[in-house]
Amino acid sequence: MNQPKITKRISHSLTRREFVQRAAVATLAVPGVAPAIHAADKAGSRSAVIGSGEHTYECIHDWGHDQLPRAAHYGNASHGVAIDESGLIYITHYGDPGSIFVFDPDGSFVKSMGECHQVPGTEGHGKEARGHGIDIRKEGGQEFIYLAASDKTMDFAKMDLDGEIVWRKGRKELHEDTGQYDSKTAYRPTNVSFAPDGGYFLGDGYGGNLIHHYDRNDNYVRTIGSIGTGDGEFQTPHGQWLDQRDGQPKLVVADRANKRLQWFDMEGQHVKTLGGFLFPADIDIQGDLLMVPDLHCRVTLLDRDDNVIVHLGDDPVWREKALEGFKMRGERQKWQPGKFIHPHDACFDADGNIFVTEWVDTGRVTKLRKVS
Repeated sequence: MNQPKITKRISHSLTRREFVQRAAVATLAVPGVAPAIHAADKAGSRSAVIGSGEHTYECIHDWGHDQLPRAAHYGNASHGVAIDESGLIYITHYGDPGSIFVFDPDGSFVKSMGECHQVPGTEGHGKEARGHGIDIRKEGGQEFIYLAASDKTMDFAKMDLDGEIVWRKGRKELHEDTGQYDSKTAYRPTNVSFAPDGGYFLGDGYGGNLIHHYDRNDNYVRTIGSIGTGDGEFQTPHGQWLDQRDGQPKLVVADRANKRLQWFDMEGQHVKTLGGFLFPADIDIQGDLLMVPDLHCRVTLLDRDDNVIVHLGDDPVWREKALEGFKMRGERQKWQPGKFIHPHDACFDADGNIFVTEWVDTGRVTKLRKVS
C-alpha cells in the first residue's frame, strides 16, 4: 500500500481563477488592527529584515490580518499553522467563527472552519474557539487535517479539508486505549504529528505530559513519556515532529518547560536530548534545517547536526520587556517591527519562506519572506 504523504509544509501556486475566486471572499478589515503593518509587503514600503547570510528574511507582520471579514477575529491567540498541497494556509485560533481561518498564499481570506473546537462565549462575543495544534497529511490521494484543541473537554479530531469529521478521540477514548487517564490524570491536548508508516502521535502536552502512538489503522501502539526532568520524561511536551534528516526516522519533541528537545526512535525509546532553548513550542523541518519557534521571543534554525545556525529575532533587551508579566502580548502599541513576542508555531513553505503564529491577544501571523 502507498504510504501517506505529510503535506503540512508543502506549498504550490494557485491558478489565477482559484486566486480570483478565493480573494473575492475577503471583506473589510478588523477594527483596531493597523493596516499599515500589513502594508509592509506593498510597493514603496519597507519592512524589518532579520537573520543573516542565506537565512535572511523580510518580516511581514500581521500577514492576512486586514483581509479577515469584519466579524472574524483571532480572539486571545493565534496558535497553529499548516499548509495544504494547493498552498492554502490554515491558522488555528481562540476566536470566531470556527477554530481555523484559511488564507490563500497571497494572504486573502478563503474561509473559516473547525466548528468542532468552538465553545460558547460570553454575551455579546458570540462563540470562542480552542484551536491549537494542526497538521495536514495526504493519505491515499486525499488530504486530512489532524487537530488538537487546548481544552480538557474537547477531543483530538481528524477531518477532511471540507471540515467533515473522520474521527474524534477524547479523554474517554484515550483511557480505554491507554489505561492512563484515571481520575487523577489531567488531560488537555496540544499537538499531533505523523509516523512514516502512516501512524500518528497524539500529544497531551498540557495535561498528562504524554504522547500516544497510534498505527495507520487507528490502533493504539504505546504511550511515550511521563512527567519529570530526566531523559524520556516531559514537562509540557508542547509539540513534536518527524525527523528523518539522517535517514533514521525519529520523533523529536519540544519539551517546553524543560527548555529542551528530545528525540525518540519509532519504538518509543529515548535517543538523545538537546538543551539550550528558552521555551520551545513546536518544530518543523525542511531539508537539513530544523526550526523551533520559541515562546520566548525568537525562532531558532538548526543545521543537520543540530547546531544553532541563527536565532531569528533574538534580542535579550526586548525579551526582558516582552516577558515581564507576559503583559506585552496584550499591548499591541508597543510591538516593534522585526521583533517577536511569543512564537507558538511556525512552518516552512516550499520556497523556504516561514509562517510564524504567535500567542498574543488579537493574534498575529508573520510571514518571513526569504531574502537570501
